[in-house]
Amino acid sequence: MKKFNLNLLRINLTKRTWDRWVIEEDTVKKYMGGSGLASKILLEGVRPGIDPLGEENMLLFLAGPMTGTAVPSSSRFTAAAKSPLTHIWGEANAGGNWGKELRNTGYDGICFEGRSEKPVYLWIQNEKVEIRDAFHLWGKDVFEVHNLVQRETDPKAAVACIGKAGENQVRMASIVGDGRHARVAARCGLGAVAGAKGLKAVAVRGTGIPFVADPKGLEQSVKALLPSYLENAKGMSITGTAWLVVNQEKLGSYPIKNWSMSRWQEGALKTGWEEMKETIFTRRFHCGGCVIGCGRTVQVREGEYAGEEQGGPEYETLAMLGSNCLLDQLPALQKAHEMCNRYGMDTIEIGGVLAFAMECFERGLISKKDTGGVDLRWGDPKGMLEMVKQIGERDGFGEILGQGLVAASKAIGQGSEKYAIHVKGASFAAHDPRGYNSVGLAYATNPRGACHLQGYTNVFERTVTMPELGLHEIPDRFSKEGKGELVARLQNLMCLYDAATICKFTLFGRVKVSHLVEWMNFITGWSNDLPGLMETGERVFNTKRMFNVREGIRKKDDTLPERILTEPKNDTPAKGNVPPLEKMLKEYYSFRGWDEDGVPKQDKLQSLGIEISG
Repeated sequence: MKKFNLNLLRINLTKRTWDRWVIEEDTVKKYMGGSGLASKILLEGVRPGIDPLGEENMLLFLAGPMTGTAVPSSSRFTAAAKSPLTHIWGEANAGGNWGKELRNTGYDGICFEGRSEKPVYLWIQNEKVEIRDAFHLWGKDVFEVHNLVQRETDPKAAVACIGKAGENQVRMASIVGDGRHARVAARCGLGAVAGAKGLKAVAVRGTGIPFVADPKGLEQSVKALLPSYLENAKGMSITGTAWLVVNQEKLGSYPIKNWSMSRWQEGALKTGWEEMKETIFTRRFHCGGCVIGCGRTVQVREGEYAGEEQGGPEYETLAMLGSNCLLDQLPALQKAHEMCNRYGMDTIEIGGVLAFAMECFERGLISKKDTGGVDLRWGDPKGMLEMVKQIGERDGFGEILGQGLVAASKAIGQGSEKYAIHVKGASFAAHDPRGYNSVGLAYATNPRGACHLQGYTNVFERTVTMPELGLHEIPDRFSKEGKGELVARLQNLMCLYDAATICKFTLFGRVKVSHLVEWMNFITGWSNDLPGLMETGERVFNTKRMFNVREGIRKKDDTLPERILTEPKNDTPAKGNVPPLEKMLKEYYSFRGWDEDGVPKQDKLQSLGIEISG
């Protein structure tokens, strides 16, 4: 039987050369692809202590074995590098069409090394590879670059690119695919790594199909699941993620005024799905190979924020740029979203640092003199939009904010650090740990910082069960017992999703781990079982942790901001609750097989086959 190897393209930007890098089946079995394979490559290939924006850093674009196959919602890819924002493990995951199109070329990933002296973009057409000059693209925004590169290559090419924020090496710059639909690999500032390497875009177009060992078996398995999958996921199809706005506000897990307020019902109603549907929503769209179609296109048709039809804001954007900054004007919020997409910036990180700056402004720690005359009042769209521009241009006060919450709070000083809501330098996603204790533990221990998607525990404490993992019923989100084991198991599962790679929204379609096992075996020709696949997820998570351990991460870093640990919310179902972090951490470390300082023990690493050199 044909071995299931993965074919990577290794690009040396300094020399402008490339070669094929074959990842042998034994490694694929241990790490799969996506962020799983990335964890092994970066742990072995990137020395600790390097400058994330230096030429020694690697930048990876990796698909997984499921990408572009008949598996639903599998057109995803992972970007990974040492993060210039946090200086630890950095990864970002995106949907759209880029991952699917890459695998159609015959390649499963790209490894960028070195640095180009002049701006370039990469064009892959099946197995033909070109490194092209991109001087004429430098300085242009994401939407413009997407259109120009398609015009120069192929109208059906999938394009992932950076905007001016990436060029300017803003620490929260992202990598954006699909032009105006903007499917974004947002977190960790990886767009800045691309900019530092002189890499403006990667365009791919393939006419092949990914190898599947048993295509008929895979097709029949997916076809049998599809009716129930569509029925269970229809809510996400109808509303997208915007429905979460009102729901999260009710549950007490909503970011309001830099995480300092408990309720903001009127603001949530003005920026949630119903308001979007009645005012700016135009249609829905799908990522490649997806039957859910959670994407929304929107258009503000009149007023000072009128614009063209484009991909609309997801829940995280609506919350972080909306309620977290007390902005309740949907047209202005959409304009801020558009500006972030054009510049290529993470809306979660932008929302976090803007809310921090607004609180500092309100408390008198900064003034108009510091901001260059910009009025950073809560809910003021003019001040917000001007500061989004300054961050993207790396100009004025935006130069400070664009370095991220840790650097900005150090620059402002005066005790402002207590208002910087982050973990390990990464802004909170729009889910409050005071509303879900498990989220607090997940934020504290996730490899890239305060990320909900690398544990996704709130979904399991709200609506999803997984009997195969022992999760037979919805757990109490405010309980203190069992959170360590729950979070660790779900982090392993999410690592599996990101290595496969497959969209986590399939959970709403009631996709089970047994489906992943079955599909992976059809694709690869293996005979893996559920424990074996879950061990892969555990191996990947521990490999990422060891990357961070080498960078100095320990228990002292597995913490939450003072506001979250000491200031409970009121007037919500989460009233009076703060996450019992110390208790949960002790249980978590024990279950993980880590020592009391949060370092994986040697016998744990050996049992997982993780080799650490140096």
